[in-house]
Amino acid sequence: MLTLTAVLGNSQRLDGGSMFGNAPRAVWSRWLEPDEQHRVPLACRAMLVEEPGGRRILFEAGVGAFFAPKLRDRFGVLEEEHMLLVNLAALGIAPEQIDVIVLSHLHFDHAGGLLSPYAEGQPLSLCFPDTDYVVGQVAWERALAPHKRDRASFIPELQPLLEATGRLELVPAGGTSTTLGEGYRFHESHGHTPGLLLSEVQTEAGPVVFAGDLIPGRPWVHLPITMGYDRYPELLIDEKTALLEDLAGRGGRLFYTHDPTVALSGLQKDERGRFSAADPVASPREWPTRVDPS
Repeated sequence: MLTLTAVLGNSQRLDGGSMFGNAPRAVWSRWLEPDEQHRVPLACRAMLVEEPGGRRILFEAGVGAFFAPKLRDRFGVLEEEHMLLVNLAALGIAPEQIDVIVLSHLHFDHAGGLLSPYAEGQPLSLCFPDTDYVVGQVAWERALAPHKRDRASFIPELQPLLEATGRLELVPAGGTSTTLGEGYRFHESHGHTPGLLLSEVQTEAGPVVFAGDLIPGRPWVHLPITMGYDRYPELLIDEKTALLEDLAGRGGRLFYTHDPTVALSGLQKDERGRFSAADPVASPREWPTRVDPS
């Protein structure tokens, strides 16, 4: 049996219009209240799986604290401390005790937490020194050669640091991870960014899917809602529809990385075929955390 825990990293505030694409403010402001700069609150939440043999697997690392102060302000990162490390420490876990980190993609708000906090004049370095890393091949290639539209979403120094560890696994399209082994599978998406990997873990209460930026929080469960950051919104809606139909049919749940208050929810579908979040869980301790990977 495994243990599943949600671990908060640094929080952000980003422009509400960008986060909700072509949805009008009159709609999205009912879901997330904007501040005076029209920014909405967002979490950067990781999912920690602890296996009975002692192996610890972290799904994503959040935005971290690697930005210089000017950029931290520009991208709405609220805390100066590396909150993922702080919250792991509160669980009694040091960075060197994380065995595997799985990244859905390499945008800075999902991978920046791999890096040590900003220190003036110091080069970036990895703060998880003894970790194996799992990244999709397609997402890796996108990060190495981004489009002009999303170039600012990547950290150019990160890929060489990961390669230099000698512990990087690139998962081919449609493949599985030899590092993770049995009990883990991926759903693939390309609507937000090429090669997005959504990890699925089988639990005693049904499957849990780390929804990444396909469904960053509860408002985005509603099928027409996409982000302005998405590469192909119509494709994303089709991918989201397929995932939700499949997951709802199997009694599955979604783990949200960016929802400001909820880590996990089930799914429900009304008579008009509209999906919404059901039985939301703010704290992982409120939900069965013992997990069977078989």
